[in-house]
Amino acid sequence: MMPSRRAHGCRSATAVALMACLLLAGMQAAVAQSPGFRLETVADGFANPWGLAFLPGGDYLVTERRGRLSRVHADGDRICGVYGVPEVAAINQGGLLDVALHPAFADNGWVYLSYAVAGEGGYATRVARGRLVDHTLEDLEVLITAAPFVEGGRHFGSRLLFHEGYLFVTTGDRGQKDNAQDLGKLHGKVLRLNPDGSIPADNPFVDDPGAHDAIYSYGHRNAQGIAVHPGTGRIWLHEHGPLGGDEINVLEAGANYGWPETTYGRAYSGERFAPEPPVAGYVSPIHHWTPSIAPSGMTFYTGDVFPAWRGDLFVGALRMTHLARLTLDGRKVVSEQRLLDDAGMRIRDVRQGPDGYLYLLVDAGKAPLLRLAPEN
Repeated sequence: MMPSRRAHGCRSATAVALMACLLLAGMQAAVAQSPGFRLETVADGFANPWGLAFLPGGDYLVTERRGRLSRVHADGDRICGVYGVPEVAAINQGGLLDVALHPAFADNGWVYLSYAVAGEGGYATRVARGRLVDHTLEDLEVLITAAPFVEGGRHFGSRLLFHEGYLFVTTGDRGQKDNAQDLGKLHGKVLRLNPDGSIPADNPFVDDPGAHDAIYSYGHRNAQGIAVHPGTGRIWLHEHGPLGGDEINVLEAGANYGWPETTYGRAYSGERFAPEPPVAGYVSPIHHWTPSIAPSGMTFYTGDVFPAWRGDLFVGALRMTHLARLTLDGRKVVSEQRLLDDAGMRIRDVRQGPDGYLYLLVDAGKAPLLRLAPEN
């Protein structure tokens, strides 16, 4: 696989300033109903942005599903395409997905990408890394491909998370639900890798000849949110259900999360095809949404900018077009508030920035990078 050398070039934010103003004007009603913060546009003009990372100097990296990786100047006044991005298969839900930085990025420059790729038999989710030098990814190398390649453009996942020195990768079931229970396939799983793509010796299935060594947990449908709980250090993730049954789960090594053997959701025909949790042998979710909100992106708030939100969990909603704020008592969700409920935004990603602001990516053909800032 050869990386793309397409010259994306740079553009000034002033070229899309009018679009940003029009978009924000349509959001004012929702913001007015949510005292305590205001919505700001950092940059605009993205096509279906998907993932966001914060560079040490204040710049941003934004992925776009069509295959573009952009470096946004800290002030948002200049957006430059990054060279050397791998070729992606921008098919239906597939394309360039998440982006993450190596924990020692300041020293080694490694940027990690997850994306859909074409191959013999169809498409698969792949993870690669390259060293970011100014506006170019160099030394690109593939770390893992979630085989097998299958037809169809649904359920690629995929979020990336570094935790305790390991890289965690979520993969979707690719629309073939039984694959989530098959330990010989990398669909519908959470994978755990060393940063160089090698397999940790203590992964739960390394001694199982019928399982792939990279698997950390299984029985997932299509996880598109993953974050570390600031108090316990445990990994939480959420995943899309079918007709209802979106789940929040707490990860355990080697655990089976039940899809499609147990779910709160139903088939799109409305018929029930599996019993609701709890079911013996499967880990039950700690929270679910029925009807579905189509969750994407997730972060725990730990900053000082919004002290009343400290410890809360934030989740973007695609179908229900809002930002969910979940107040917690341990693992229990005790309340849920819908922010930006009337803005009509399909929120693809939500991240806490180093500055303590909350940043949002909106899933649309012409979309902004937004942030929630204090009202005063």
